[in-house]
Amino acid sequence: MQLGEAGRAPFLAGLRDAIGPEHVLTGADTVRWQGDWTGAYRWAPLAVARPADTAGVAATLRLASAHDVPVVPVSGNTGLSGGTLAEGALMLSLDRLNRIRELRPAARTMVVDAGVILSDIHDAAAAEGLVFPLTFGARGSAQIGGCLATNAGGSNVVRYGNARALCLGLEVVLASGEVLDLMSDLHKDNTGPDLRQLFIGSEGILGVITAAVLKLKPKPRAYATAMVAATRLADALPVLNRLQEETGGMVEAFEYMPRGYIEEHLAHIPGAREPFEAPHDVNLLVELGATAPRDAAPGPDGAVPIVTHLEDVLAALMEDGLVLDATVARNDAQRAEMWARRESAGDLTVTSDFLIINDVALPLDRVETFLSRARTRVDEIDPGAREFVVAHLGDGNVHYTVWPTGPDAATHETIREAVEDIVLELGGSFSAEHGIGTSKLGSMARRKTPAALDAMRRVKAAFDPGGVLNPGKVIPPRGARGPC
Repeated sequence: MQLGEAGRAPFLAGLRDAIGPEHVLTGADTVRWQGDWTGAYRWAPLAVARPADTAGVAATLRLASAHDVPVVPVSGNTGLSGGTLAEGALMLSLDRLNRIRELRPAARTMVVDAGVILSDIHDAAAAEGLVFPLTFGARGSAQIGGCLATNAGGSNVVRYGNARALCLGLEVVLASGEVLDLMSDLHKDNTGPDLRQLFIGSEGILGVITAAVLKLKPKPRAYATAMVAATRLADALPVLNRLQEETGGMVEAFEYMPRGYIEEHLAHIPGAREPFEAPHDVNLLVELGATAPRDAAPGPDGAVPIVTHLEDVLAALMEDGLVLDATVARNDAQRAEMWARRESAGDLTVTSDFLIINDVALPLDRVETFLSRARTRVDEIDPGAREFVVAHLGDGNVHYTVWPTGPDAATHETIREAVEDIVLELGGSFSAEHGIGTSKLGSMARRKTPAALDAMRRVKAAFDPGGVLNPGKVIPPRGARGPC
């Protein structure tokens, strides 16, 4: 769907009248919107619209629908699945919708525009002694609308759930320009199907999220953070379970970095250091968060109870042979260094010329089996290919990136399909938190049942009958199999 030259001028003129000429960008002014974060996708958009409010978004979508112009919503553009590919399309940037509308500390809710940067939400919540626990490496540029549109996960899912679990209400503009007000701050509202849940994780194909009501949580008064070396990956789950039992569910993060990850970190990050004196194959980042004063207030000797408790549990795990080594952070600087090691994952992923990003979810007790089978299968398909692995192990989300030996697209897709085969044999999912976008359309075509895909198409048609919203994403065309 491309707008011809005859229709381009009146459409852009109407758009400039609607939201202001300085906020309709074309040509060289669209450079920052001409590619994704990974560099894997490049495009030339028709224009970039930057409305300032919900009314501006509604006006933009009314015009686009009237002129049959495809619209690709974009937030911080930190995605990894080609979800903002916009060749010849109007890109709808939410970056000017950046107000925190309301913060209600007693109710532990925050009302925000879709373009508010995630770290700004963190800062506003922290000022009230609260936390919005959705967090990941791109928090300094990711915007909350995109986080919700992809149902983002991150490092704290093990305790708080992903974006879907942290949202009470939404404001959404439909393709017609109608504003759907779902801005409830109720924890219980049993008045029919929950439309809000349709838009969370839909990647902008059903409507454009313009605002949200977010859940806030008590900010931990103290953290206990450690790097832990497990004897083997199979022992990581007993370690997690013991920590949960011993602390009453205080585990905020449980991240896995194998030896290969540590070596890439040392090779590419200036000033990087080994997590332990001796190298280990199974490296875990563990963090507990304590909200109760009894667990967080330092004693007469200056010791923080939750930190002491973590040390005691780790010592017992060492006696049991489940843990080989452990380093507990003694101050904020040491904690920051541990997190910097884990949050370098995005930058490290794209250090290869060729990459196949697999973002999979598995039952927690089958992660080791998956990694073993995947390594064997990749070696059979592309001898010499390298794997780059990091995982949110507490929720079973494995980022299994393959660096193939060359650019052959057929080989890449064979590897992707082989990884999917193993994941599904083990009861997992081929997409955990990155979304589908463009890169996983082949996976959707292969793995979703015809009935499921047909239901998705009917939902899409109901909300966007003209097919203008983020076309070509998430749902593969009928009859497709493999790359789309």
